[in-house]
Amino acid sequence: MRALLKEWLSETGYRVHATTSLDVHRGSPADLVIVSVYMPRHAGAQFVRKVQATHPGTPLIAISGQFLPGLSANGAIAQTLGVQQVIAKPLTRIGLLGAVRAIIGTPESVKTPKGERM
Repeated sequence: MRALLKEWLSETGYRVHATTSLDVHRGSPADLVIVSVYMPRHAGAQFVRKVQATHPGTPLIAISGQFLPGLSANGAIAQTLGVQQVIAKPLTRIGLLGAVRAIIGTPESVKTPKGERM
């Protein structure tokens, strides 16, 4: 799943760094974090809080096979998790790119902290 998301975003022009470890990029600036959430016993919410602590103030998209298709992208579950968007798996390229654009804009509009184009 990580490789597919990276491919979709990179082909569209976004600069992507995929990782399995939160500690690898502690403190590194990110425009957006996409996190795959496994939901049993509130583990998903705990994981999202860890990501938020690692990347404070960075918008998050949570994806999960536990989310129901047709779920409101920014409804009650997104608010409960504290994320900007939720996406149900299986997801589509169009759905993912639409969510990313809604939060951070197109690749041309995304800037690094130094004002360099990403």
